[in-house]
Amino acid sequence: MYDPFSHSHGQPQLAPARPPPITTTPTARRGLSAGLKADLQAAALEFIGTTTFLTLAFGGVQASAAEDGSAGATVSTGVGRIMYLALCFGFALLVAAWLFFRVTGGLFNPNVSTALVLTGVIGPVRFLLYCAAQLAGGVAAAALVDALTPGPVASNTVLAPGINPAQGVFIEAFITATLCIAVLMLAAEKHVATPFAPVGIGLTLFICELFAIYYTGGAANTARAFGPAVVTGFPDGTHWYWVGPGIGSIFAAIFYALLKQYVPPHRRRRRS
Repeated sequence: MYDPFSHSHGQPQLAPARPPPITTTPTARRGLSAGLKADLQAAALEFIGTTTFLTLAFGGVQASAAEDGSAGATVSTGVGRIMYLALCFGFALLVAAWLFFRVTGGLFNPNVSTALVLTGVIGPVRFLLYCAAQLAGGVAAAALVDALTPGPVASNTVLAPGINPAQGVFIEAFITATLCIAVLMLAAEKHVATPFAPVGIGLTLFICELFAIYYTGGAANTARAFGPAVVTGFPDGTHWYWVGPGIGSIFAAIFYALLKQYVPPHRRRRRS
């Protein structure tokens, strides 16, 4: 079983021989082409997965707004509605991630993709393709909900009264970092519970939404904020939904790197 916290202690090795000069051969070109093709296929499926996740989540928001009789922003004055919206996002992510986890990793979030590329889990080409696919998926999901339901799109993220932009940025940074760490520890690290990673990740988003959905709309995902903003013509400022989750991604990557350096006490005793 893969142990993410183990460290190798082999004997010193001789300096490797000078590598041969790099040449571009037909085999190498085929390898690059196959790698790019795999990245493009994964990005296409990530677009479908992101659209599925956010259509389910936005549809829940739309249903709540319609039942309430006012299709406004996701800031709510009722604890019951906050619980309902948090369940919509958390369980939509759980279901969509479980469906696509074995194919693309089920990221559906440019900020999770950022954390993964910073920690070396995915490469830069796949990262760029994933981000484009996820942002496009957010727009597609908002457009689908707009087309399929009456009334204006109700999924725009706005700050609650009394919350200033700085507070909004750091609330978004905190919940995004929490979500990214959940993905890194439950899905990126391979262990016996990895097949159940979508459950833990979905529950993580659920609890983050319970905290943040009233104050900021609970984006934790730039694509989630970007999609409805595009469809509705950017009615509100959205810069904190780029800055906050971006900060959260970086913090999660740093924290994960620190965790990778930690050696549990029982392993220290075994080595001594």
